[in-house]
Amino acid sequence: MRKMASVLVSALLVGALVVSGCGTQTPNTSTTGSSGNEDVIKIGVFEPMTGANAAGGALEVEGIKLANKLYPEVLGKKVELITVDNKSDKVEAASAASRLVEKEKVSAIIGSWGSSLSMAAGDIVKNAKIPTVAASATNPLVTKNNDFYFRVCFIDPFQGKVMANYAFNKLNAKKVAIVQEVSSDYSIGLAKFFTDSFKELTGDQNAIVGVANYNTGDQDFSAQLTNIKAKNPDVIFAPGNFTESALLIKQARQLGIKAPIIGGDTWETPEFIDIGKDAVEGAVFSTFFTSEKPITPESEKFLAEYRKENPDKEPAAVTALGYDAYIVILDAIKKANSSDAVKIQEQLAKTKDFPGAAGMITLDENGDAVKDAVIKQVKNGKFTYMDIIKAQ
Repeated sequence: MRKMASVLVSALLVGALVVSGCGTQTPNTSTTGSSGNEDVIKIGVFEPMTGANAAGGALEVEGIKLANKLYPEVLGKKVELITVDNKSDKVEAASAASRLVEKEKVSAIIGSWGSSLSMAAGDIVKNAKIPTVAASATNPLVTKNNDFYFRVCFIDPFQGKVMANYAFNKLNAKKVAIVQEVSSDYSIGLAKFFTDSFKELTGDQNAIVGVANYNTGDQDFSAQLTNIKAKNPDVIFAPGNFTESALLIKQARQLGIKAPIIGGDTWETPEFIDIGKDAVEGAVFSTFFTSEKPITPESEKFLAEYRKENPDKEPAAVTALGYDAYIVILDAIKKANSSDAVKIQEQLAKTKDFPGAAGMITLDENGDAVKDAVIKQVKNGKFTYMDIIKAQ
């Protein structure tokens, strides 16, 4: 009996060893996972792929994926993009960043289109010490007091000044009305910086004759526009999301408002023209990049590859910035000679004169890029280059 028991125990042990041995060959086991991770460097991407900002997020992801296609490896390892939809929502943005940090264990993060969405992830990446690069989030608060958040675009104090100068010097405006998206940190911030600059230019504290507010998702702006029309402004400055801005301009023209309506970088999406149609013809806005003026050899490479994949369209500025966010992280990984997040952060902070698709990138003490601004206009149903404004 004892002998039979001994044989049975031995058989069970052998069986367990066989099962264990087979387990190491199974792709879903932790052993295989950690083995795979040794050959992969993960970069997280959190962007709005659904919701109100989905078109903007898709444009940035387009650039990130193109950069990953052209530069798929670093330090001899494959770069794996882990993309999470932040659903155009602040709570979801924080959740997406947490997932990338805690579950996916990424070495760096790119995102997000929309300053509010980027800011929602700020404390998460800061506390986890994961370097994060925003492509087009322009609100100064995105990087303020956060050594782990960077951006490859200019910031709103500069953009607001650029558009205030355009209104004052090019449009000879003396009185301006503001229409702002109060649920958007981007819109509120840019409107303030424009207001401060325009008052300084005119020397008139009453140069802003009216301020109208709306929320993301609103579709009827008749009440706000009727009040604005009564103020008879020379220009309307209306920074906001592309969908609402296009509807607002369309309704303004239907109400007989003839004043030029100008805005910011968020207008540069195909949806702005698709929704606004003839009403947005002549609309002027500031943005980050123009395909008519390649700035660096990387600009030319980006344009050539993009046109090869998309022969019927030109890239949006935020697509070029998404591309740049990826390659500036790769540059930091190379210089760090490591996938360690803190070492990557240290190298990102030293970025100087790095040639990106949307121009040279130098990050200042706040992690903000010092970049020129581009002025574009909707002309014949297309975004058309007008001017480049040098960073001061």
